[in-house]
Amino acid sequence: MKEPIRKKWIWFVMLVILLGSVPFYFPVGTIGVVIGGFPLWVWVSLTFTVLLSAYLSWICLTQWKLEEEEQKEEV
Repeated sequence: MKEPIRKKWIWFVMLVILLGSVPFYFPVGTIGVVIGGFPLWVWVSLTFTVLLSAYLSWICLTQWKLEEEEQKEEV
């Protein structure tokens, strides 16, 4: 049985993605670059949100192994 909650690298990568999704690191009070009618911070936040979704999907598909699957194979 494998559970991703016990792997520290999974939590570290998730923390990095979550911190990246909130662009607090942009300078205060600047309008910034506008791409496609939206400020750059919107695109950064959207990119990290999609990245988080893909990462969590990958974790569920490859890093999580339940006993039920093994029991199905035995039967």
